Amino acid sequence: MTRSIVPSMLLALVLAVAALFTHPAVAASARQSGSAARPVVTVDQGKLAGQVDGRAEEFLGVPYAAPPVADLRFRPPRKPARWTGTREATRPAPACVQFLPVGLSDPGHISEDCLYLDVYRPRHARPGDRLPVLFWIHGGAFLMGTGTQFGGRTMADLTDSVVVTVNYRLGQLGYLAAPELTRQNDLGSGSFGLMDQVAALNWTRDNIAAFGGNPANITLWGQSAGSASVCAMLTSPRAAGMFSRAVLQSGPCSLIRAPGSAQAAEAAGDFAAAAGCTDPSVRAACLRTAPAADLIAAARTRPAAGPAFGDGLLPAQPSEAIASGRWNKVPILIGSTRAEGRFFLAGTHPYLTAQEYTDQIDATYGPAAPQVLARYPVAGHPTPFDALSAVLTDSTFACHTLSTARAFGSQVPTYVYEFDDPRSPTLLGAQPPGVDMANAHSAELAYVHDFSLIDRPLSAEQLALADDMKRRWGAFARTGSPNTAGETRWQPIRDRYTVLTLDPERTRTSSSFAADHQCDFWAGAASHGSDEKRNRIR
Repeated sequence: MTRSIVPSMLLALVLAVAALFTHPAVAASARQSGSAARPVVTVDQGKLAGQVDGRAEEFLGVPYAAPPVADLRFRPPRKPARWTGTREATRPAPACVQFLPVGLSDPGHISEDCLYLDVYRPRHARPGDRLPVLFWIHGGAFLMGTGTQFGGRTMADLTDSVVVTVNYRLGQLGYLAAPELTRQNDLGSGSFGLMDQVAALNWTRDNIAAFGGNPANITLWGQSAGSASVCAMLTSPRAAGMFSRAVLQSGPCSLIRAPGSAQAAEAAGDFAAAAGCTDPSVRAACLRTAPAADLIAAARTRPAAGPAFGDGLLPAQPSEAIASGRWNKVPILIGSTRAEGRFFLAGTHPYLTAQEYTDQIDATYGPAAPQVLARYPVAGHPTPFDALSAVLTDSTFACHTLSTARAFGSQVPTYVYEFDDPRSPTLLGAQPPGVDMANAHSAELAYVHDFSLIDRPLSAEQLALADDMKRRWGAFARTGSPNTAGETRWQPIRDRYTVLTLDPERTRTSSSFAADHQCDFWAGAASHGSDEKRNRIR
């Protein structure tokens, strides 16, 4: 958002999500009853034995690519090896290396050998059923995260669909556009994490029929940096024709913008030097043999910015390609949470005073500060924290969701939501005492996944909303329309920007989103000079 706020927001994001990931990855449990038949499928590489969990079946830790280690570090993913016999698929695979000062609490759950996916299906599913497929890409600022923590059992059972969640390389292991590396692949790209996502999608298309899924009906689905990855897939020629719809949660394409190839190459050179690889003539070999800990240390003040554009993998800035009509056109479901900004401010500004709020706005907006303060007076909000959160939410996620949705909506059916549960739980580790964190960035995750890393369980009313959201997401994956029988009608945006407000007390349609978030104001003078800062939000 701003030169003075963004570093704090990035730190808050790192600290909040780092706290989340100090909890262990999903522990493998004995879900399979001794007498139940083990589900077995045959994929291109061999047989997989999964397990039953309630009314769903799961296949965990399935390799979609060869381990990207040793000489395969900083290279496009290779196909996985075949195996003989039946491979156990009942334990989560390790998370990819986490580019944070802290990581998962169990080092056994982190590895460069991490290119695996999990598949969840209804218990009755069999080859040939042609069920819709939801392909989930996790968020985490391109620095952290794992697909394993987003279970798909309830979604699969409730919506009669197949859910796939994937790991992909993170930090500079996933995004490093050093010329010494990019010239070694046909795409001229250092976006290895995006290549991983495309490879996982390819594997899914080739093999999902064995699980009962329909390879011709795959919905891309991501949140935050995962949504930015969906933006990239929507505009990458390498992903053309591989999916039928897309869901973007809290990651509008016009906000989370990709760096250009020249900018990414310069950043890669600085990173390589910090990692001790100063000689360009041997830089590629040096980077491939450097200890992962050295790469993490070099990245602490140089966080990876995600996929770069200007190469064969991602030719254009995604938001610009979409606006010009040069993208893989499919129906879109897109939205945000009511108070996204709370998440980013909680780590550094939870208890700021009214004077500190005014000083922050002055430092951020300069000559436009009086206009911002007039629109967002402290007296109009419960606390200065809430006032600053509203500024951040509106100027970034909310109004960029509007502009991105309008770009989509002029070309394809586009459905827009706003998640608004004033009592939503908070991510574990992201709750400052006494601060209202409802509807913050990531608040909706527990409503669409089997996601337990929240500070309290969902209430009965919230569980009902969660079921409604899953059914709508599932209907969209099945037909391209998120409408379900007996529920509030969700209209695609046309001339009017109509949003479905997801509220446990009353889900409803609203045409006041732009006014509620003052988007006309943010499209004007108050946004002057803020593009660079907004583009850094992850």
